Amino acid sequence: MERVGIVLISHSSKIAEGLKELISQVITDVPIETAGGTEENEIGTSIEKIMESIHRADYGKGVLLFYDIGSAKMNAEIAIEMAESIEIMLSEAPLVEGSYVGAVESGMGKSLKEVYDAVGKAF
Repeated sequence: MERVGIVLISHSSKIAEGLKELISQVITDVPIETAGGTEENEIGTSIEKIMESIHRADYGKGVLLFYDIGSAKMNAEIAIEMAESIEIMLSEAPLVEGSYVGAVESGMGKSLKEVYDAVGKAF
């Protein structure tokens, strides 16, 4: 069954990978990808990493992005503009709690809009 993909965008690759590990301990059937740090694995964000993660997380039902701070949002918005054929939404929910709720909702087979709305309602 197709699921909404989740992308975790953080200035730290360790935060993004750790959060993916946390969520994956409970929710195993949802595509979760990370875009943490810069291309040089330093603190920051990368549009290229975000784009790659969006494409890996897309299984035909759309992708929901979560971010931590500052330029992560700006780079996520640019990536959304660059992604032509993928339905993508950007959540304003807290990274940890929001992405966990998003993964739970995706795991129930909900649409991208339904997952986005459920996360928004929770926060």
